[in-house]
Amino acid sequence: MNYVIIGNGTAAVGTIEGIRAVDPTGPITVISDEIYPVYGRPLISYLLLGKTTEDKMLHYRPADFYEKNGVKTMLGCTVTKIDPAAKAVMLEGGETVPYDKLCICTGSRPFVPPMEGLDTVQNKTSFMTLDDAKRLGAMLGDANDKRVLIIGAGLIGLKCAEGIYQRVKELTVIDLAPRILPNVLTEVPASIIQKHIETKGVHFILGNSVARFDGDTATLQSGGTINFDVLVIAVGVRPNTELAANAGCEVNRGILIDDRSATTVPDIYAAGDCTVSHDITADTDRILAILPNAYMQGETAGRNMAGGKTSFDKAVPMNASGFMGLHMITAGSYDGETYLEQDDEHYKLLVTRDNHLVGFIMIGDVDRAGIYTSLIRERTPLDTIDFDLIREKPQLMAFSRAERAKKLGGAH
Repeated sequence: MNYVIIGNGTAAVGTIEGIRAVDPTGPITVISDEIYPVYGRPLISYLLLGKTTEDKMLHYRPADFYEKNGVKTMLGCTVTKIDPAAKAVMLEGGETVPYDKLCICTGSRPFVPPMEGLDTVQNKTSFMTLDDAKRLGAMLGDANDKRVLIIGAGLIGLKCAEGIYQRVKELTVIDLAPRILPNVLTEVPASIIQKHIETKGVHFILGNSVARFDGDTATLQSGGTINFDVLVIAVGVRPNTELAANAGCEVNRGILIDDRSATTVPDIYAAGDCTVSHDITADTDRILAILPNAYMQGETAGRNMAGGKTSFDKAVPMNASGFMGLHMITAGSYDGETYLEQDDEHYKLLVTRDNHLVGFIMIGDVDRAGIYTSLIRERTPLDTIDFDLIREKPQLMAFSRAERAKKLGGAH
């Protein structure tokens, strides 16, 4: 069996490891337009912050990962077309690579909305790849004298702010939404994180947008202007679905796959940010651009490509992030009955519906959040566990009921 994987991120690694769990020898070819071995994309802000190095980032898997797994890499190569009838992938330059089973792990790209005068801005970048981070680092230089404008107060924009706030003179983040992290947080936790980031000197302009650019001046919809030296566009991402769509795979915003990670075209699979997942917490199909999901879909694809029989039906939206020392973990849906603990230092919201935990937001003390994620993923009925106790002391989940009773001196 001859396997080809397009893309070289977390989903591709999952696919390789899934294939090798079933088929130890079939040749695997990985084709990627990036020149790097697989790296931890969420670490690009830490590279700018000086908390990691490029060398460390490129060790998401050991240096001999590809060799050990019998993988041929074609890095810095762009796929132009998939021909399902010929079972071949065409590369820029005319080369073709045949496959028996193919997995599309093409991820997503930055979304750049049309903005008047954007072409007049000299120093601008997105913030998704290692090359983006290196480009931004070069624009900032070492003098700490630059004024930076970030468009977008979502995860990418805020991680960018974290990466550079100590290296700039002024840092402004603007977003059309009325709060930061609008797709991840409700109002109160969003304001907690915003206040924390503001203490580091970051300025937010919310509920506003740029009407036009004139060189290094941005004119806002509200009429004001902002002068800047470097512009970062972090408005959002779009799945890379064109190759799949042109090959006949069904696409609806993302590539449609079943719980085996198979597309609608025989012998073509897909995994990661380019696909649509079924979110079990909201019972809806949506794009979930998160690492654990990408890996698990990839591993599922790999096992099935190699003749195994496995499915993944536990996709849950989740985000684990830190912003300048303040940690946040969120998961699931916030629609249901709520349990809230809040003080100046931390915020914990648990959401239940129909005898199940369906979502949570934790800021500050995020220890043991994995226990809540597991309850959501495994759809554990709450009447089968001591949920009142676990709400307040999740660490006791590790013990049986009898053990817990002992530890609490018979209080429960």
